[in-house]
Amino acid sequence: MPLTMIDDHPLHVDDEGFLTNYDEWNEDIARSLANQIGITLTTRHWEAIRFLRQDFKQRGETATIRRIESAGGISVKEQFTLFPAKPAKKMAYIAGLPKPRGCV
Repeated sequence: MPLTMIDDHPLHVDDEGFLTNYDEWNEDIARSLANQIGITLTTRHWEAIRFLRQDFKQRGETATIRRIESAGGISVKEQFTLFPAKPAKKMAYIAGLPKPRGCV
């Protein structure tokens, strides 16, 4: 697995830049990852990210936008507003999780 440096922390990533070690993530890294893709995190962004991390820890897979809507209470429309263009992929990236299945 490749390594990348974010905020002077070496992090294990896959070929697309998604973190591969759940425990290497922290909120400062999330802010840096969000900044890299042009997103300034608000309280609502954090709600989505924290839901994803908690859900991943319980289920062992990254939630899809439909699961985030049904179990996380954030509508698909709002997800696209918060994380434009590819919300599931962007949320997973910032949350330090693998890219969701079915996400191209």
